Amino acid sequence: MTNNDIFKKLRVALQLRDDEIVDILQLVDFRISKAELGAFFRAEDHPNYIECGDQILRNFLNGLVIHLRGTKENPKNPKEVLAKKKTEPKEKIVDKKDSKTDKKPFSDKKPGKKFAPKKSDKPSLGKIKFNNGKKKKD
Repeated sequence: MTNNDIFKKLRVALQLRDDEIVDILQLVDFRISKAELGAFFRAEDHPNYIECGDQILRNFLNGLVIHLRGTKENPKNPKEVLAKKKTEPKEKIVDKKDSKTDKKPFSDKKPGKKFAPKKSDKPSLGKIKFNNGKKKKD
């Protein structure tokens, strides 16, 4: 079993998200980005797969101990930490496309001219049949 497998199993068992893992690693002053972290959880045949080193797994486990148990000066009960995580509502991911904060609502628009087609001096084309590039059969 590789370090990547152990890391994946701990992530699933403790229901940790990437940002939570980054925070746990920061408890032991180990900084890693979400992109680097995601490379550990990829399939082995993926081109961006990276082997998880002993140092990263060791720091994660030490940070996990601090996250669950706390420090000597400020101890925590691990069962309470895990129970709190289960009862917390998950954060909703806000889609930037749905947020309309920069646009004004329709009722604030000033009334303007209604759309009216312009009359031009050009004659209409009449009935046109398009063959979509197909040649006519004779």
